[in-house]
Amino acid sequence: MSSYGSNTGVDKKEENGNGEAPQPPSPTQIGGGVVPRPVPGEQRKVALVTGITGQDGSYLTEFLLGKGYEVHGLIRRSSNFNTARLEHLYVDPHNAAKARMKLHYADLSDASSLRRWVDALLPDEVYNLAAQSHVAVSFEIPDYTADVVGTGALRLLEAVRCAPKPIRYYQAGSSEMFGSTPPPQSESSPFHPRSPYAAAKVAAHWYTVNYREAYGLFACNGILFNHESPRRGENFVTRKITRALGRIRLGLQTKVYLGNLSAARDWGFAGDYVEAMWMMLQQDEPGDYVVATEESHTVEEFLQAAFGHVGLDWKDHVVIDPKYFRPAEVDSLKGDSTKARKALGWKPKVGFQDLVKMMVDHDLEIAKREKVLVDAGYIDAQQQP
Repeated sequence: MSSYGSNTGVDKKEENGNGEAPQPPSPTQIGGGVVPRPVPGEQRKVALVTGITGQDGSYLTEFLLGKGYEVHGLIRRSSNFNTARLEHLYVDPHNAAKARMKLHYADLSDASSLRRWVDALLPDEVYNLAAQSHVAVSFEIPDYTADVVGTGALRLLEAVRCAPKPIRYYQAGSSEMFGSTPPPQSESSPFHPRSPYAAAKVAAHWYTVNYREAYGLFACNGILFNHESPRRGENFVTRKITRALGRIRLGLQTKVYLGNLSAARDWGFAGDYVEAMWMMLQQDEPGDYVVATEESHTVEEFLQAAFGHVGLDWKDHVVIDPKYFRPAEVDSLKGDSTKARKALGWKPKVGFQDLVKMMVDHDLEIAKREKVLVDAGYIDAQQQP
């Protein structure tokens, strides 16, 4: 069982006078105090999560806390806290008895920070979810995407390899790695990436396989097909649609601008998919797994389901803008998750229609609160088309 590590790093209420993160103390200190060592029978598993502030990171943290884990997350330094998805889980680290989620400053572009926190925390499991994960943006910043997504995974794998105890490692893969490979795509399907993001994910995948084979690491690749939720970033097409729909329904917006409506994706619920991540690291042997619903729907079908849920016709509100077409399109993704279903016992719980309704209902509530501010004159609804 791993030792408990530092729970310092990020105190959401306080930074030092230079605006930088406080210097990490020794692994047994908490703000000048000492981390209480667990008594026999109360030891917890420790997980280290990169990308903890993202959609998947927040759902995974909820899941692991529910399993009794102590969860440490690595976040990048920013002038603004990007922790909204974790607000409901946050407990001030000075409340050591209850604070089982702790945040620390690090970056996948900084090998020394990764090595320091792996050595200090000695987690039982590491989940590498961090990435520049927007496909279209990866064409705009390809060097950064490759460094963080591809080489960043290599840096973290090396930190895990050099740790003084065995650590189980999960690498977040992506269905975008398959690119132009015809569906259905399984673990044995060839990769044909069609974006800098996808190419970087392919590199991270093979780094993980190499470290498993070369060094005997318990390292797994989860090739997750598209997974959405109300916590999805608003510049991803599904959330862009439901966020705009809520505003359209309440008269705050009239149009939403989109690109390729014929692109087909295998969309599932992110809350279901994080359970598969955890299941992979509980197996006797490491492996690679496709996680998917095995159903594919086009963007147009998503529009039909979303607008139909509130009694509107999407054709009255959607405008095609060529700038949203990618330099190289991925036409159709549909996963074959037979291996995950048989070996892990995993299957999705939320279907496509329920997922769309969940997201639309959530964004309708946000739009209602926004309308209150518009009606009171605090914000200008005309900022949107």
